[in-house]
Amino acid sequence: MIPLNQWPLAARQNLVGVFTDIDDTLTTDGAITPDALQALAQLQAAGLKVIAITGRPVGWCEAFAGIWPVDAIVAENGAVALVGDRSLNEIGLQPPSNLPVPLSKLYQQDAITRANNQARMRQIGTRVMFQVPGVLTTRDSTGRETDLAFDYNEYARLPPEMVQRVVDLLQSYGMHTTVSSIHIHGCFGNFNKWQGANWITRELLQRDLAQEIDRWVFVGDSGNDQAMFEHFTHSVGVANIRRFESALTHLPPYITTHERGAGFAEVTAAILQAVPARQ
Repeated sequence: MIPLNQWPLAARQNLVGVFTDIDDTLTTDGAITPDALQALAQLQAAGLKVIAITGRPVGWCEAFAGIWPVDAIVAENGAVALVGDRSLNEIGLQPPSNLPVPLSKLYQQDAITRANNQARMRQIGTRVMFQVPGVLTTRDSTGRETDLAFDYNEYARLPPEMVQRVVDLLQSYGMHTTVSSIHIHGCFGNFNKWQGANWITRELLQRDLAQEIDRWVFVGDSGNDQAMFEHFTHSVGVANIRRFESALTHLPPYITTHERGAGFAEVTAAILQAVPARQ
């Protein structure tokens, strides 16, 4: 990884959108920082598409999905998305009337598949907690619809060998796994952030992300961002990615000076520096 200030200006001049992780990329101690929130708004004001993509549950995201200046929030590592009414109108969907903010959910799996998977995940969650004493599901688990998650670094502090034991067990049950900066995730379905990013750009924007990957940026910080780091031409790690550097197979080409929300604001400033050249 090289310093963000070495990102060539010419590479930033034809960007159309930004994907960003949430935890420890936009947030500090679980809350979005004012500089990160302002940066999201600045990107949208400059005409870029802005999509947050997270391992957090869709229920957890609902509280702010209609407030943050983003086009969508893709939750549960790509399996489900929250989309606002303006974007919904663009793809011919009507938002439900029972939500306080006009939002709708888009899923990659049908309702029957989701229900069957939820029953399996409840059983597996119980088994894992029995087999690995001290491991607990995340406090936000009630908001999860397609994902089983265990806390290792949010409220709990689990050693690497326990984390790996949970990952191994989930995989033995046929689950696809990822590890974020705070949680261990398992799901039925080949969901990851890269797959989810391709899905939402196709469904929401009618764009082919893979074909125009050099026009998008991704910002992240941890293990479940690796699929994005692997595929994005322009990807940036906020400075706290250094905590996971030795464990990551795929690293972003650039790294910010600052951590978390301040790092995201740093990326935004670099992008906006090139905006006049785009016009």
